[in-house]
Amino acid sequence: MHEVIFWIIITILVLDFVFENYLEYLNTKRMGTKLPDELKGIYDDEKYTKQQAYQKENHRFGMITGTFSFLVILAMFVFYGFAFVDSIAWNIASHAILAALLFFGIIMFASDLITMPFSVYDTFVIEEKYGFNKTTPKTFVLDQLKGWVLGAIIGGGLLALIIFIYQKTQDMFWIYAWLVVAAFSIFMAMFYSNLIVPFFNKQTPLEEGQLRTAIQQFAEKVGFKLDNIFVINGSKRSTKANAYFTGLGAKKRIVLYDTLIEEMGTDEIVAVLAHEIGHYKKKHVMQGLVISLIQTGIVLFIFSLLIENSHLSKALGVEEPNFHIGLVAFGILYSPVSFVLGIFMNQLIRKNEYQADAFAAQHFKPEPLISALKKLSQKNLSNLTPHPLYVFFNYSHPPLFERLKHLKTFEK
Repeated sequence: MHEVIFWIIITILVLDFVFENYLEYLNTKRMGTKLPDELKGIYDDEKYTKQQAYQKENHRFGMITGTFSFLVILAMFVFYGFAFVDSIAWNIASHAILAALLFFGIIMFASDLITMPFSVYDTFVIEEKYGFNKTTPKTFVLDQLKGWVLGAIIGGGLLALIIFIYQKTQDMFWIYAWLVVAAFSIFMAMFYSNLIVPFFNKQTPLEEGQLRTAIQQFAEKVGFKLDNIFVINGSKRSTKANAYFTGLGAKKRIVLYDTLIEEMGTDEIVAVLAHEIGHYKKKHVMQGLVISLIQTGIVLFIFSLLIENSHLSKALGVEEPNFHIGLVAFGILYSPVSFVLGIFMNQLIRKNEYQADAFAAQHFKPEPLISALKKLSQKNLSNLTPHPLYVFFNYSHPPLFERLKHLKTFEK
């Protein structure tokens, strides 16, 4: 039976790799096609040529990195690399929690080390070439170190707690683990911007002035209590612009990238924030959190039935089943289900994006949001002609063309 499971895992990995590359191929073939009238004028000829080159270079680089990652993970299964790391972990530690932490620590650290040259090339060659990169070597190194420390503390701590719960509760493991993960998810949703973001970026309250006044007036108009408006120094790493909404209840806040403020006028920024507020008013934030928690509960329940399955561990070359080996095998076997659920989630999120656009258009104005979306696409060298199949499987947001068509219906 374990041999059957092994070949199922290999088949899943291969099919996923082939399918993703097929979608990338379709998407690349669409580049350079004639732009619809609604998209004309976003790029001049020189800028459009640059955008096409940027997209194609990212595609080629993605093919290289994706193929490398696929071969590494395939080798880990074919040559029983997970069994080898498992033996190292148990030789160092005799306790299940420590062995699991060592197991995942070795894998994550080794993975980061062997993929770091790709990250360096992407940041300091490709992004630099097209004028996006503002990251210094010092910032890049510090980001890596901070990421490792936070990953060890937060990820390691959560993993240790879940294994401890499993050891103490066994059959009831999934319920208690679910409660812990749910509490952690809600906590992070509320405090991520307060606790984690400051490790990487500086956030400062938006100063008094025309922009803050305009944002507060709109928020009051639509009954959205908003005291926390922050500016984040995104220009520390990139020239790309963005804005996002974070937090729950009294901890909710709007975060604007300094690059967004530099590139856009007051009405455009208010329109972008009206879209983000629309997500909150339409209950999209809570909807996403609830769906995520339900999915987590289902995953933990199924996993609880398979943790001690010796066939899973033997498929990876380990005779005695244990928590971390079972988690690796289960993760691959569950991925087709996750893939299908991801399609439905993307469809739901795209629907929510249209609703948030409609909220901004109806309660503010459609024209500045149209202008802002065009500027964001131009500034970030976004692909204006993605393949419909690629969009269906991979896009959480509707393509720009579809969003503009939708917003045009609200123009007076």
